[in-house]
Amino acid sequence: MSSEPAIRCTGIGKAFQLYAHQNDQLKQILFGLWKKFYKEKWVLHDMTFTVEKGERVGIIGRNGAGKTTLLQIICGITMPTKGEFKVQGRIAPILALGSGFDGLLTGRENARIGAAILGLSKKEVDARIEDIAAFADVGPFFEQPMRTYSMGMIARVAFAICAHADANVLIVDEALSVGDQIFQHKCERYIEDFAHNGTILMVSHDLDFLEKLCDRVLWLENGVVKEIGEPARIIADYRAAMDAEENQATGA
Repeated sequence: MSSEPAIRCTGIGKAFQLYAHQNDQLKQILFGLWKKFYKEKWVLHDMTFTVEKGERVGIIGRNGAGKTTLLQIICGITMPTKGEFKVQGRIAPILALGSGFDGLLTGRENARIGAAILGLSKKEVDARIEDIAAFADVGPFFEQPMRTYSMGMIARVAFAICAHADANVLIVDEALSVGDQIFQHKCERYIEDFAHNGTILMVSHDLDFLEKLCDRVLWLENGVVKEIGEPARIIADYRAAMDAEENQATGA
């Protein structure tokens, strides 16, 4: 592996601004130099870790642990409040699938725009658009406005775009939980194939899939790294903690 990691996060922290009243955000813009009109909610605290080139790292944790926020930072969708991160290579961000699509445009038009945003030239998009359509497998809907799509169909198009982006780094956030079982298996096969040559950072509640796929697993708890290491050990610790919590809640 190269000495330069594919992903490096150093001291990453993220706080969101919570406003008690609707007009407090305007007050913050106008008078923020003198007074703070919001409360900070920290969702990530001092996250420091690396992902080596060619490594496959899974992220686990309960809902609200900060998993999606971390991936959004690494993809450049949101910026950290403090700390630094660096990514080597082109990212295919399979998260919040289809959130940036324009419902008035067709699947084909959105696919062309999405591929261009991920860095493909017009010539590359022209050469791959039919492959994207075939991977998405939404039939004649590919030529229809995306406002007519189900969430599963939107996920198909979004994943298909990322699968043809010539990325070095694959960032996946629960993509496999959307869509039918056949498409989920197609996504799993693509991720497994990508893992032979690329770097993967993946959030999933499918612990068995992560244990099979990943070199390491990171357990995120309340915005901090609770454990990181060999998948079988980390996943066993996580399952034990969740079982103990459930037993305590039920009085078992």
